[in-house]
Amino acid sequence: MAYSEFIADRIRRILQEQKVHFYEKKMMGGLCFMVDDKMCCGIHYSKKRGMDLLMARIGKEAGKVAMTKEGCESMDFTGRPMKNFVFVTPEGFDLDDDLEYWIQLCLNFNPIAKRSKQRSDL
Repeated sequence: MAYSEFIADRIRRILQEQKVHFYEKKMMGGLCFMVDDKMCCGIHYSKKRGMDLLMARIGKEAGKVAMTKEGCESMDFTGRPMKNFVFVTPEGFDLDDDLEYWIQLCLNFNPIAKRSKQRSDL
């Protein structure tokens, strides 16, 4: 099953309302929203759990506080949590105000987030 287009539309709406320039990139079994050529947030469908998860790149400091919020957990694909990222389960972003909260954390961190190194096709 693919990620939820409904959730993608909700994220698009928030970014557009804030006049954020972004583009979308399919990756990691989901959809990433790129801001300033950096991963900002996204949707990941977890086959293992049978649900869509919000992927939020919020940084270490915001992550400490965020881990106390409903539905927030470490972003872990391989047994080792990814730095600066968290997953949020649907109960943590079901309401528009909650989703806007998470997207704003992502946008706050984006200016200081590092870009991924460009891969060459050699």
